[in-house]
Amino acid sequence: MKKSIFTIAALFMWITFAMAADPAYEAAMKKQITAMQSIPDLEASQQVTNGFIRIAEAKNEEWLPLYYAAYNQIITAFRFDVDKDQFFDQALDLIKRADEIAPGNSEITALQGFATMGKLSVDPASRGQEMSPQAMQLFGKAINLDRANPRAVILMSQMELGMAQFFGSGPEKACGMARMGIDLLKKEEAKITNSYLLPTWGKREAESVLENCK
Repeated sequence: MKKSIFTIAALFMWITFAMAADPAYEAAMKKQITAMQSIPDLEASQQVTNGFIRIAEAKNEEWLPLYYAAYNQIITAFRFDVDKDQFFDQALDLIKRADEIAPGNSEITALQGFATMGKLSVDPASRGQEMSPQAMQLFGKAINLDRANPRAVILMSQMELGMAQFFGSGPEKACGMARMGIDLLKKEEAKITNSYLLPTWGKREAESVLENCK
């Protein structure tokens, strides 16, 4: 009898795992994440964003497709000659949808701060007073939600560097945070597996801050 109960329990656990795993979703996400690493032009960038959005529509319980669609819109706004406000606003809309699926998520909160920092960069003279505190608050919240999140720390270091440059002060605080972010990235890298879909970016941004620390 005990053996029968154990067999049924094991079978139930296997069915639950099989239902949770979705090879098609994982394969689609990996394809888009890989494509995002080498975007040559604006058209290709929009194809990548649209790909993530299609995945999000098919898997409306998953926050990661919306996250990556938003992240790609932010990077596109920084890289290409586009209506930057439009792209940052689109990113913020996608982030809002992701937050509705996974509220209190450090990665989503940090990305919201990134998009806010992007909008600030469009017109820092007129937007700084309002948006600088917003971005700082979001990065601080993301760090408090998960102190092992390297992107929250690295994005905060970028914001600290910008503030230091604006006020003519030294970059020491920004440099310290960037180095901390690099250390967190190394620890994160040790956990990565072949099925890892969570964000791993941030090294380039941290190194950009550290260029000002020599």
